[in-house]
Amino acid sequence: MIERVSRQIPVQQPAASQRVQQGGGFGGLFQQELAKAAPAQDVAFSKHAMTRAEERGIEITPSLMDQIRGSMVRAQAKGATNILAMDAEKAFIINVPHAKVITAITQDEMRDSVFTNIDGAVFL
Repeated sequence: MIERVSRQIPVQQPAASQRVQQGGGFGGLFQQELAKAAPAQDVAFSKHAMTRAEERGIEITPSLMDQIRGSMVRAQAKGATNILAMDAEKAFIINVPHAKVITAITQDEMRDSVFTNIDGAVFL
């Protein structure tokens, strides 16, 4: 009887634990589950944003749309609702819950601008 108690029995880990270890921890697993649960929203431009982009010579390419969509998804994961997504040449104010670009700004206009009512900033 004493032998049975002291003998170690191998314990199998549940599948979820194995996924956590392989996926880089809880954060990795959480991001995978978020991606499955909420497919990427399509980003829309408001009429104002389209007008501003045209006036300011900002070309809306598929690559730029992917960058904007990616910044919106990252901001959404952090709980942001209105963000400034920017690079060195242009910036966009995006309403994350509605997946809508509110306005587009060029580098020249960014110099003297103050951005209010945003709760996050993301670099494109």
